[in-house]
Amino acid sequence: MWTLLIILLIVWAGLSVLGFLVKGMLWLAILGAVLFVGTVVFGMLRRGSTTRE
Repeated sequence: MWTLLIILLIVWAGLSVLGFLVKGMLWLAILGAVLFVGTVVFGMLRRGSTTRE
């Protein structure tokens, strides 16, 4: 599970950087940033639910 989250974080960070570098691709940067934050939040929630059991 953690491997998948790390891979997704790397992909989203790459999309964000690509979106900022390529002119006219700001939407890709925003999408990558939103997905990155969503994945971090999801990972924190999953970690919190597994440590309580």
